[in-house]
Amino acid sequence: MLTILGFAMIATFLVLIMLKKMSPIAALVLIPALFCVAVGKGAHLGDYVIDGVTSLAPTAAMLMFAIVYFGVMIDVGLFDPVVKGILRFCKADPLRIVVGTALLAAIVSLDGDGSTTFMITVSAMYPLYKRLKMSMVVMTGVAAMANGVMNTLPWGGPTARAATALKLDASDIFVPMIPALATGLLFVFALSYVLGRRERKRLGVLTLVEVLVEEPETVLVGAGKATSRTGGPGSGTGGADLPDEPEDDGFQGLDPHRETLRPRLYWFNALLTVALLTAMIMEWLPIPVLFLLGAALALTVNYPQMPAQKARIAAHAENVLNVSGMVFAAAVFTGVLQGTGMVDHMADWLVGNIPDGMGPHMALVTGVLSIPLTYFMSNDGFYFGILPVLAEAGQAHGVSAVEIARASIVGQPLHMSSPLVPAVYVLVGMAKVEFGDHTRFVVKWAVVTSVVVLGAGILFGAM
Repeated sequence: MLTILGFAMIATFLVLIMLKKMSPIAALVLIPALFCVAVGKGAHLGDYVIDGVTSLAPTAAMLMFAIVYFGVMIDVGLFDPVVKGILRFCKADPLRIVVGTALLAAIVSLDGDGSTTFMITVSAMYPLYKRLKMSMVVMTGVAAMANGVMNTLPWGGPTARAATALKLDASDIFVPMIPALATGLLFVFALSYVLGRRERKRLGVLTLVEVLVEEPETVLVGAGKATSRTGGPGSGTGGADLPDEPEDDGFQGLDPHRETLRPRLYWFNALLTVALLTAMIMEWLPIPVLFLLGAALALTVNYPQMPAQKARIAAHAENVLNVSGMVFAAAVFTGVLQGTGMVDHMADWLVGNIPDGMGPHMALVTGVLSIPLTYFMSNDGFYFGILPVLAEAGQAHGVSAVEIARASIVGQPLHMSSPLVPAVYVLVGMAKVEFGDHTRFVVKWAVVTSVVVLGAGILFGAM
């Protein structure tokens, strides 16, 4: 019964948010509360919620101060050169912009933290998508999939969890999977190219004639579509008779004259960010503590006056509230799933229904199961709860634990869009995209990406 109710709860949640019948926060809170009562454990709802909130509180704190920190870094102009470089590459071509989004997300993902990746990527690309009227779900989907593949880095989380759970060396898991993961990343770039061509076809091959940073109107003329500050129709000539573009396209994703810029402190902010990311990778202090200290130091040095500090905090308060609120709402969902035992029964049911004939192919089975299980469960629940059971079953049929561990990380491209991953709320929140819209768009492509990684892993002999 708990198995059925667990799947029903997840399905109800996904259907309601994808159909936009409930907001994600309301669905994350009310649906598990109702199912907790249906299970007959309504009296323990408070305990489950407190346990969930307690487990996710450090994550919420990390996200709160990370948003403030990187928000301040964006304000002071730390990422302006990155934005300018990307815009020079992308110009006003939707195809280049989508590919550039995947490339930027993959590069920034090297720090191993999804939240920072999404904050930097969206901050750099959002103005361009908005000005060119491109699909925001393309941006969030591509960024999530690129980050999902890169999330398998040994310091990213899943690989370290798999190594810890099965008492293996992380390098033994990760290194043989590099060709497969590289194939998955190439697939994301190829998909970005296809999606970019689709956007180019929809919008036309745009040529940027003039952009006024101070005004919302942008003059864009392209094949089949053109807009101007006066609202007149374009010629639809594809830009054949348009004046040459200026060398830097005249486009600034971020206002180069904003009052918050601190050019004299650029290298201080750059070194502070490098030091922060280094400390995070080396685990010198807990990540929430690092971002708390970093945010306080960044505010104090860049904006010594109290009114200026308050203004910067207020400027990013909406993002902080949206993301932290979503995390605590997700704590209700995970708390009920785990506290009622539904997640354990669901996992036992899935493992118990593996046919005996699939025993020698447990690596393949693990890879396939990792796709839905890491979407519906936290990484901790999957790697510490389910993976040891799968590894034990595999070893009984002669499949090594390290092969099972390698297979277990192939579901990460989909996992990064799970409603149980706090970072995804940073992504959709900053991009102003409905979570349901993001889910509808990304799930199919993320599943295909995971299958590509799994197939490449088998092809290259990693499992």
